[in-house]
Amino acid sequence: MSFDGVFTHTMVNELAPLLTGGRVSRISQPYPNELILTVRAKRHNQPLLLSAHPSYARLQITEIPFVNPDKPTNFTMTLRKYLDGAILKSLKQIDNDRVVHLTFTARNEIGDQENLVLIIEMMGRHSNIILVNQADQRIIDTIKHIAHDQNRYRLLLPGATYIAPPKQDVVDPFTATQPLYRTLPATADVFVQAKQLQQTYQGLGFDTALELATRLTQAADQDQAWHDFFQVIDQAPQPTITHDPSKKQLQFSPCPFVSQPGTQTIYSSCSELLDHFYRDKAQLDRVHQQGGDLIRLVQNELKKNKKKYRKLEQTLAASDKADTYRVKGEILTTYLQQVTRGMTSITLPNFYADEAPIEISLSNQLSPSKNAQKYFTKYQKLKNSVHYVNEQLATTQQEIDYFQGILTQIDLAAPKDLQDIQAELRQQGYLRTKSKQKKQRPKLSQPETFYASDGTKILVGKNNLQNDRLTLKTARKTDIWLHAKDIPGSHVIVSSDSPSETTLVEAANLAAYYSKARLSATVPVDSVMVKRVHKPNGAKPGFVIYTGQKTITVTPDEQLVQKLSQLPK
Repeated sequence: MSFDGVFTHTMVNELAPLLTGGRVSRISQPYPNELILTVRAKRHNQPLLLSAHPSYARLQITEIPFVNPDKPTNFTMTLRKYLDGAILKSLKQIDNDRVVHLTFTARNEIGDQENLVLIIEMMGRHSNIILVNQADQRIIDTIKHIAHDQNRYRLLLPGATYIAPPKQDVVDPFTATQPLYRTLPATADVFVQAKQLQQTYQGLGFDTALELATRLTQAADQDQAWHDFFQVIDQAPQPTITHDPSKKQLQFSPCPFVSQPGTQTIYSSCSELLDHFYRDKAQLDRVHQQGGDLIRLVQNELKKNKKKYRKLEQTLAASDKADTYRVKGEILTTYLQQVTRGMTSITLPNFYADEAPIEISLSNQLSPSKNAQKYFTKYQKLKNSVHYVNEQLATTQQEIDYFQGILTQIDLAAPKDLQDIQAELRQQGYLRTKSKQKKQRPKLSQPETFYASDGTKILVGKNNLQNDRLTLKTARKTDIWLHAKDIPGSHVIVSSDSPSETTLVEAANLAAYYSKARLSATVPVDSVMVKRVHKPNGAKPGFVIYTGQKTITVTPDEQLVQKLSQLPK
């Protein structure tokens, strides 16, 4: 489901009692399209996330920790100037649309009180966050500047007058007094009905409209079905995520939808639901945005090595014909008196195949003996190449495995982990090192820390440099090391020499989850004592060998991973 007007209505109802009357204590902008306002309300700090992301625009309280940039953006500095210490007076949705106004009371530079409105418009690629002076509707600043050449209807630049998004000729379903759905053309197709409802009522995403159409079709009393649906959303929502295995997708809704098949999980709040739903999606998107150049470099290297591997395989296949060249050379030598200069081919009996005739190509520019010598030279060249080609095949396969592992690490990375991967690629010579970077050695981020059910600490490396340091330097020789079997993934260390079976299974789950097989049903995971893990001389970062391992088969469980990330009570 998209973050439509109906879900916005539910979210505003959830946030207004929590935040109204609170004071803005902190403002940060961790990513270009996302803003965090920390509001101190009812003796609690509430991190309010406002996102103008083209795909993930939303408004929520978030418990996900965000890393702020070293240098704040101009928009952040503007908000700090005007909203730092401001009181949130009201939080209101506009006409069941995906537009929310946060009205603040603040003091200006000369101490006079003024009302400022922070407007979040959650409209796909047109999403924006706008700070407006309520008195004259003048725009103070926006997170995205929109000029006339981008939007002829309205100008979204500092100093311009704020113009609301164009209104549609539709009705707010929460305040509608007439059952307009009864006047819609009759049809048995719920999808057609859903489209009709969208064109009649404000703020209905297609999933919500389809749910309404389904309920109206199945109900004996349509008026009661309509009333019950909006009453639940307005007064007693049950934020729900539905997992449909057949489509391999998740859908979220303000209450359980009968039109969505699959397993349904109900959350205590919309904010908790959105944290769960967007945690990996939004993080992967941020990683791909910030690490775009890194991803292209790795993909190009991977493509180059795969092409090289195919050519080496062709060379190796050609070497299988080496004996054919030797046989032709020996036959030519045996029947040399029958060969005359100027011939382009000759057919001679093959004494290696019961005298069967064999046609041998010749160069008319070479003497008979030189033609024979040419075949012996080809034979020797191919025989000599076999050893070299096999070595190159092994080296190239290692490069392919290495870069596939790097791509897996990028997919599993948080934005803060990209610096480690970048540093590794510089060390390996795949990235050029700038003169300033030679003087400053980047500080590596720390491995992720988890806690087993019995409180045992479990450490997880998120990239090759972390893996090497964790396994070869940080871990004790008696600790237990785990890794997904034969696939790229994280090194996992259980900080105990005799962990329980439950702890081992939980650590194996972490190793499976932080591997290329994260989405697999069953993942074999090797476990062994750290002292049995060794790094070969000259091996790539993250590559180790080990002996005496035991294998555990687990199914990656995201909920278990989230549970293990919390400090033991």
